[in-house]
Amino acid sequence: MQRKNFVTALLATLAFSLAWAPAQAQVWPERPVKLVLSQPAGSGPDAVARLIGDRLARLWGQAVVIENKPGGQNVIGANAVARAAPDGYTFYFATTAALVTNSYLFKQLSYDPQKDFVPVSFVARSPFAILVRSDSPVQTVDELVAKSKAAGGKYSIANEGPRTFGGMIARVFNKRTDAQANLVSYSSVSSSVQDLVGGHVDAAVADIAAVAELVKQGRLRMLAVSSGQRVPGFESVPTLAERLPGMEMVGWFAVVAPAGTPAVAIDRFNRDLNTALADRELVERIASIGPLAEAGLKPDQVAGFLKTEHVRWGEITREIGLLPE
Repeated sequence: MQRKNFVTALLATLAFSLAWAPAQAQVWPERPVKLVLSQPAGSGPDAVARLIGDRLARLWGQAVVIENKPGGQNVIGANAVARAAPDGYTFYFATTAALVTNSYLFKQLSYDPQKDFVPVSFVARSPFAILVRSDSPVQTVDELVAKSKAAGGKYSIANEGPRTFGGMIARVFNKRTDAQANLVSYSSVSSSVQDLVGGHVDAAVADIAAVAELVKQGRLRMLAVSSGQRVPGFESVPTLAERLPGMEMVGWFAVVAPAGTPAVAIDRFNRDLNTALADRELVERIASIGPLAEAGLKPDQVAGFLKTEHVRWGEITREIGLLPE
């Protein structure tokens, strides 16, 4: 009789435990969730984050508060999240720079990209493009390379600086094509693009999100994109890899959280964001801004991706002789 009662109690406890876990998953979030990003309000990444935040808020019945902390090559935003309480209510809409390339550009960072965060979900890839003005006689990448050689270093390509994503693409492009372009650094992609439109530089490297409207308006022409595949909406534009096999350099966005964040919050965020990114309407709205949404990765798969990216970007920075400062 005692054994029977013991077994009954054990089964009841087990049943309660199994029911409790998913119930806890449904409880989170119990209050607004903060999504921090390192770009200013009104930027392409900000627009994507707000689209995602709006969709998640509807799924959760809680507000998703977008908090912009731009500056310092993503350091300000990344540091804020790394120091935030790991309570499941602060997440970081992170970039390639914040999680990977900054490791190879700075001797000292105020945060550790590999230890201070836990992966949550992948969001999208953000291709870059090499552009000229629509009235430029240069029609192809080969013509740009030839023009740069003929100009003896006077042919200029605008970018955001040697330690930015666009700047590194420009340097790799110069090295692998033997181009002799003068790489002109700017404080922001918007100012570099404005000078291209104004005729102060000959070409530019910029993320597609920043230039898509100018291309559609016919003011700028894309010569090539930096993704491995042609970009939807710009299918007539070749990839750099078609000219330079193996050259695929795209930025990306991923959501991470402070190390120690409860698994229940990470798993729910991952599940619901992947559900949202599987919706064609949302994918198309994100693509209209520039990035290419990508759903389906679990947190451990995002972790594996980040490790691969660290190896790849370590090799790229060594190739172009970019040492940490």
